[in-house]
Amino acid sequence: MLLTLFYCFVAVTTINVLFYFSFFNFLFSSDTSSSLSQITSPVSLIIYAKNNAEDLRKFLPLFLNQDHPSFELVLINDASYDDTLEVMEEFQSKDPRIVLVNVERNERFWGNKKYALTLGIKKASFDKLITIDANCYPASTHWLQQVANGFQPGKSLILGYGAYNMVKNSFLNIFIRFENLQNAIKYFSAAKNFKAYKGVSRNLAYTAHAFYENRGFVDHMNIPLSDDHLFVNQIANKNNTSLIYKEKSFTYTQATSSWKSWFAEKRNQISVFSFYKKSEIFKLAVFNASQFLFWLFSILLFCFYDWCWILLIFLIRTAVLYITYAKATSVFKEKQLLWGLVFQDFLWVFLRMFIFIFYKFSKPLYRK
Repeated sequence: MLLTLFYCFVAVTTINVLFYFSFFNFLFSSDTSSSLSQITSPVSLIIYAKNNAEDLRKFLPLFLNQDHPSFELVLINDASYDDTLEVMEEFQSKDPRIVLVNVERNERFWGNKKYALTLGIKKASFDKLITIDANCYPASTHWLQQVANGFQPGKSLILGYGAYNMVKNSFLNIFIRFENLQNAIKYFSAAKNFKAYKGVSRNLAYTAHAFYENRGFVDHMNIPLSDDHLFVNQIANKNNTSLIYKEKSFTYTQATSSWKSWFAEKRNQISVFSFYKKSEIFKLAVFNASQFLFWLFSILLFCFYDWCWILLIFLIRTAVLYITYAKATSVFKEKQLLWGLVFQDFLWVFLRMFIFIFYKFSKPLYRK
């Protein structure tokens, strides 16, 4: 019995390590974004807001000061009950580049971000659309130009990196940034291998033509959130996707400071997993299972089998893990996350399993 478990452990570890090797094609590839031709044609920057008055006061000047030669700001107020609309109107009165879309409460689509985004996209003047949430801000004045450069000939979908601000002395913040980094490794690597399956609404761009050609969010309008995951999963193909990940193209936002709200967010994300392409569901399920079984077998066999062999295999997988994350933290400027990497990996594997089990016995709670 123990020998069988050991062989299973070796097989599971091998599968898991092969997944990490598959990330190397992206992580160790040269960044070619510096050689992209400058895209100076007009773009529409679409900013979605729901009760983000304070964020807009702080961040709208950063967007208005972007160095792209021709752009408009489409500000979407999604039935906010704070001063969001008033702040938007104040900025609009001072800058003619601002277009305001005020989404009234609609009983059929109440709380549905995709409905509000659709109205904003319809109001946009230009074909190139760059979307972001109002609680995010650009890393530099070059952000808009960097992302727009992804619209090379034949490219209609651009994936960018959305980071979280670092908060000192907060383990939750470290953990959220680690999980965000792991997600970025996976979806950037998949896109590099011509199999893009998700992006993040904090830094995403696509053409209006691609949006309308794929019927927008119609096929998954019943799911209020995940405009980024499901839309990218729907329209991406091996030819139409650009990756932009130079530091000046990053966006930042404040992560939640509550384990409860983070837990609810992850549970909601699991609810859209079944809408991915079947091939992506299979690959992600195998990766997650290999992570979980690696740790489970490690603990069991270390206690009841020849610990020398278990330790050797454990160290080999840990070395691959550190090589992967050492490069990833360099690419995405998250060097602090290397500390405690093994513990973060262990904790996320079991929390993910717990969230998945909990989701099976409860319904996701979408914020309205």
